[in-house]
Amino acid sequence: MKMAIITITQNGDKIATTIEKLLKGDVTIFSKNNSENFVFKDVVKKAFEEFEAIVFITSTGIAVRSIAPYIKSKDKDPAVIVIDNSGNYVISLLSGHLGGANEISLKIAETIKATPVITTATDNLGITAPDMIAKENNLIIDSLKDAKDIASLLVGEEKVAFLDEENIISTPKGYTKDFKDSKGVVYVTNKIDYKLPDELSNMKKLKLIRKNIVLGIGCRKDYSKEAMENNVANTLREYNIDKRAIESIGTVEIKKEEEAIINLSQKLQAPMKIFTIDEIKEVHKDFEGSDFVEKTIGVRSVAEPCVKLQGGNNISGKLKLNGMTLCIGQNTIHKER
Repeated sequence: MKMAIITITQNGDKIATTIEKLLKGDVTIFSKNNSENFVFKDVVKKAFEEFEAIVFITSTGIAVRSIAPYIKSKDKDPAVIVIDNSGNYVISLLSGHLGGANEISLKIAETIKATPVITTATDNLGITAPDMIAKENNLIIDSLKDAKDIASLLVGEEKVAFLDEENIISTPKGYTKDFKDSKGVVYVTNKIDYKLPDELSNMKKLKLIRKNIVLGIGCRKDYSKEAMENNVANTLREYNIDKRAIESIGTVEIKKEEEAIINLSQKLQAPMKIFTIDEIKEVHKDFEGSDFVEKTIGVRSVAEPCVKLQGGNNISGKLKLNGMTLCIGQNTIHKER
């Protein structure tokens, strides 16, 4: 994690140096006393745009006023921590859960022998906040508003059910598997529409999306970006798969510069996994192939082998979609974690 420490006093400089030495991470100190052309508002802007965590060794008021113009949302903002000039308190100020400010504050407090100040209600009640379930398990939060509603129920000591369609995650602290009398439900799925039990259907809900779907793709040269986007989007809908569940996209090495696949990877925010001809040859005979494809590139198929090489089990088989092939698979590696 890239951390910026902003300090404006000599004692703050000492605290910052101690943190830098003991954390041994990617830490950059911005010191008013030791930096040329130090402009506080410019330093804060740079830190907010380029760093994942910002530590102010200032008053809380200075920190709050300086970051106000740059705050966007809890899933985008960096962690912000404030330490008083005497090093007595370490305050988690912003992005306590998703940004990791609570965790960082506890670590820094231990490092400099200070008192951590954590104000998020769920932490103080010993309950796992919905956004922490997402962060700890690499899940996507479907709606921040829904997450807030569920957190409010938990803080109000209402029963909230937890359901994982693959039964991978144990029931988090503060949740129940008993649906009776629950006021809300958090459920984990990779589907667009997930059929909840009837007794949970008319209550507050939060969907957390598991990224465990892998795609294998082959296509003609210079395939249309728009056509590939539409083909994949339509197919995912047909299979009731949330596009945010895509973990990665696999293809053969000769397609690594194919604009349509690169574009799809960017749009789905899923990395491309490139496999060599030799890697695909190890598994391509397990699937129905094409003499023409084998003559052209040296292997009988691309889409299905690329799913297998990503650790996936086929959901769809090979789909021929107007000049491209697509295979959808579910990554089985997650069950071993």
